[in-house]
Amino acid sequence: MRWYQIRPIVRIAVFIDGGYFDEVSRYYKFRHPRGSRLSFAGLHTLVRGLTAEFEGVDRMQCQVVECHYFRGRFPALEVEAAGKLKEQAVFDEVLLRAGVIPHYLPVSTTFDGRSKEQGIDVWLALEAYELAVQKGFDVLALVACDGDFTPLVRKMSSLGIRTLLLAWDFAYEYEPVPGQTRPRETHTAQNLIEASTYAVRMGPLIDEKLAAGDPLAEELFVQ
Repeated sequence: MRWYQIRPIVRIAVFIDGGYFDEVSRYYKFRHPRGSRLSFAGLHTLVRGLTAEFEGVDRMQCQVVECHYFRGRFPALEVEAAGKLKEQAVFDEVLLRAGVIPHYLPVSTTFDGRSKEQGIDVWLALEAYELAVQKGFDVLALVACDGDFTPLVRKMSSLGIRTLLLAWDFAYEYEPVPGQTRPRETHTAQNLIEASTYAVRMGPLIDEKLAAGDPLAEELFVQ
């Protein structure tokens, strides 16, 4: 009789700040030589690979057991008036096919008429904590940059859960109107980086992997 060693599974829960993810995805589509948006399936594969490296196990032992996406959403009538109702429906189908659970909050309007997401970070943190307590997982893969998520990461540590932070930092100029340029920057809060068990500077890492033809980086983008 041949005996096989049963290797423990490293359970990964992926939590995504949708506004941040969209900003990163747009950067790679319109500002990066790659010229393609990020793929959720590719993100899962990359997360498994990175977790395996940090945990010192085989990638097959690392499995994404949950993936949650949090984003503010405009009213359907406004989306329809902007001609983006079909685009919204297609994106929802992309999430469904990738096994990503969407969480939407209505976008609020400030006193000066600007649209603003409110409560997304709190909701994400609450859902992550509830999942950790009720179902349990080993690694929280967090796609976010805001320092407001630092208490969540520290709470995960208190529960014995490691946090894999996927952090992108980039800067570029864009034209809100023809002939007028404005700078746009995205930076990850230092306190969030320091609180995380594994913090990965994704920009340099992806460029390095793309240059080397690494399939993990290739799969990260929509083909």
